[in-house]
Amino acid sequence: MKDFELLLLDGTNPSGVSMTRDILAAAALFAARNGEAVPTWGLYSPAGGRIHLQGGIGADTRRLPGRRGGTRSVLLVPGIWVADVRELHARIAVDDCRRAIRLIAAHVANGGRVAASCSAVFLLQAAGVLSGRRVTTTWWLAPDLARLAADTRVDATRILCIDGPVLTAGAAFAQSDLMLHLLRQRFGAKLAEGVSRVLLLHERAQQAQFVIPAMLASGDALVARLTRRVEAALPEVPSVPGSPRSFASPSARSPGMCAMRPAWARST
Repeated sequence: MKDFELLLLDGTNPSGVSMTRDILAAAALFAARNGEAVPTWGLYSPAGGRIHLQGGIGADTRRLPGRRGGTRSVLLVPGIWVADVRELHARIAVDDCRRAIRLIAAHVANGGRVAASCSAVFLLQAAGVLSGRRVTTTWWLAPDLARLAADTRVDATRILCIDGPVLTAGAAFAQSDLMLHLLRQRFGAKLAEGVSRVLLLHERAQQAQFVIPAMLASGDALVARLTRRVEAALPEVPSVPGSPRSFASPSARSPGMCAMRPAWARST
């Protein structure tokens, strides 16, 4: 059994796959040269065979083996490329995703850890492993995940959240933060730091600075209304604590543009 099992589906972001593979390959080389334990990994899918990643890139996979109690493998699930929330929900309803959801649930039930980034966090939600946990996902999908998973604390400010056996990360390139954390935890800080330096990676804690309000507005009616109201009131934007009438009438304006931004959208 491998240390890390990458679970791939048609349409998976190729950057998440190649980034994970490059980080693990660098870790194996670094560890071997230093006489340390070498990480092992493999590419898997629900049925095995050729997987068509987003953009016409292919990957050969093995069928993910059945779960046994006490597994030490970390199941890695890179994000799937989607244009919007509607496309994401349609994709999750397809048979290969349903099979992946069952595999994720069984993996965690048998003591394994699972790590997902970006849209793949929704597969974890469908598998029932997010309940009661603190999680993150890419910021533009976070409002929908919060609505879908009322029993889950969705912290969209974070690039990485670790809660028990479940690890979640933000958008596709947060896969690097996820892998460095796992390498540090399982193989030690020296290996993780070496890989980080060799590949010029920099771990980050927050994703709030990357939020694009227009993208949030396109997927959330309330954010869209607030965005229109803010733009109409510029440069004197009303504050949230202000009178409700200030949102109805452009004449009642007060400073406080920062107050209009939700806490998770503020850069720290």
